[in-house]
Amino acid sequence: MIRTTAKLADGRELIYFDSDAAADRGTRDLRPLEPVGSRSEIRRDPATGAWVTIAAHRQSRTYHPPADECPLCPSRDGRLSEIPDADYEVAVFENRFPSLTPAPAAADLLAGPHAPGPPYDVRAGNGRCEVVCFTSDHGASFADLDEARARLVLDAWTDRTAELSALPGVEQVYCFENRGTEIGVTLAHPHGQIYAFPFPTPRTARTAEQAARHRAATGRNLFEDLLAAERADPVRVVAAGEHWTAFVPYAARWPYEVHLHPHRRVADLTRLDEDQRAELPGLYLDLLRRFDRLFGTPQAPVRAPYISAWHQAPRTGGEELALHLELFTVRRTADKLKYLAGTESGMEAFINDVSPETAAQRLREVAS
Repeated sequence: MIRTTAKLADGRELIYFDSDAAADRGTRDLRPLEPVGSRSEIRRDPATGAWVTIAAHRQSRTYHPPADECPLCPSRDGRLSEIPDADYEVAVFENRFPSLTPAPAAADLLAGPHAPGPPYDVRAGNGRCEVVCFTSDHGASFADLDEARARLVLDAWTDRTAELSALPGVEQVYCFENRGTEIGVTLAHPHGQIYAFPFPTPRTARTAEQAARHRAATGRNLFEDLLAAERADPVRVVAAGEHWTAFVPYAARWPYEVHLHPHRRVADLTRLDEDQRAELPGLYLDLLRRFDRLFGTPQAPVRAPYISAWHQAPRTGGEELALHLELFTVRRTADKLKYLAGTESGMEAFINDVSPETAAQRLREVAS
């Protein structure tokens, strides 16, 4: 992997990841951009203890531009984009419309128009948001990549996890991809994002509590026990290799949901060994392609809308947690979507229309 760092016209960082050492990444960003001055804050919900990010400046972010104005395509033929070069393999840059931003001074925040008093708590939204472009091909998808390019993306995720987790105030690094307008994607170009949170996310916090209870009750690790149980009775196993196993969780929330775990438990992407890294791209691409074949055919796959989420342990309190990928689609049949109804949106009480065992069987059937 060859890593090259540059600056965009407004001072944001741009990083190219290449497999070819001869790649020339000297093109400058010539756009007349003003420096980004947006700020965000996080407010704690006194009823649940969860942090909520307030980022009002994101209302003006780019929304469904036409293909010839895509900001993630390379700059070509006089059309300047977020990527100055005429081509690239994998590129990562700071989001121009970030949910989390460099923190203002605490005094400035507390003296603002929404200065809190008990029972409220507010802090600066200190963190960083990055965009990860998987390919320069606007019409492609992650599932269209070959294993070498998927490995380069994995290397980029790992690089960013290491660097972002070392930033002051960052508690958890979250790498993810949203695909499909049904998910809410506003840019069609194949890309993902990375959030460096100043707090452990609510789902992570709940999982850590459950893992601690499991350790206290059994003396064992929750994730190691879950993986062992699925491998011992593989009715929900979708695919497995020497170093990873993918399975539909016992209490899946989504119609088609797969969790991918390394056999050797690690905290985050930086802790994977070379054997785990070498096997992951092929297995991950296989899962994505199975999702596309769920509602199409091997000859004519239909791109499934999905969320692909890397769960990594936070900086503190994550000793019992395990790196794993959660991949799910909101499509439940070829012409029906799983909408979050009142029970899910209002009470976080999920109701799944597809049994996990049926979903696993269907995902096994659509193997190439």
